[in-house]
Amino acid sequence: MGVVYIGGVTVKQKYSHILWDWNGTLFDDVDWCIACMNVMLAKRKLPLIQDVSAYYDVFCFPVLQYYANVGFDFQKEPFEKLAKEYIKLYHSRGSENCELHRNVKNVLAEVYKRGITQSVVSASEISILHAQMKRFNIDWYFDEILGLSDVYANSKVAIGLDYMTRKNITNALLVGDSVHDYEVATALGVDCVLIPSGHQSRDSLLRNGVPVLDDIACVISYMDNPAA
Repeated sequence: MGVVYIGGVTVKQKYSHILWDWNGTLFDDVDWCIACMNVMLAKRKLPLIQDVSAYYDVFCFPVLQYYANVGFDFQKEPFEKLAKEYIKLYHSRGSENCELHRNVKNVLAEVYKRGITQSVVSASEISILHAQMKRFNIDWYFDEILGLSDVYANSKVAIGLDYMTRKNITNALLVGDSVHDYEVATALGVDCVLIPSGHQSRDSLLRNGVPVLDDIACVISYMDNPAA
């Protein structure tokens, strides 16, 4: 456990590293994800996702199950084909309207100022991550940006374990917006906090028995007074 001086006061730091999820946690893309999926559903005359609440009812990991939940028939079209179509839509011009969640840059800057290393661990394809972050000039905050090698959004446990082994990281905190982030934190053996501003509802997150914060700005106060 390290220490940091804040306003002349010595504060003990429980964590030496923060693992950030990207989509929904730092990057606010939920509305755009719904819009892209609705284009695909409409094309096949399947029921649309009416709003964020309805999206919360069907979204899950693995993403293959999410596709099944909204009505795609993999006997007619394989998941791999659907996933590639979705990614093409996601990266059409509308994606440029997605922004970071409020206070993200301030929080990243504060963590950086305290000498705590940071990384992004995402189920997004790695080149997509780099392209999105470049818009916001935040990539330099991160020791490493970890993404998958394909567009199928499978589990990010393996890349997280590899990273933590290579960097010899132990006392870390994972910040995410989904049940899968909690599952990843459990597999990595690190603490976890969840934020209900992304791809799953507050009720879903609360069922996991870890702190659910109001928004990303609360991460700093949680770090100063972590749960026992």
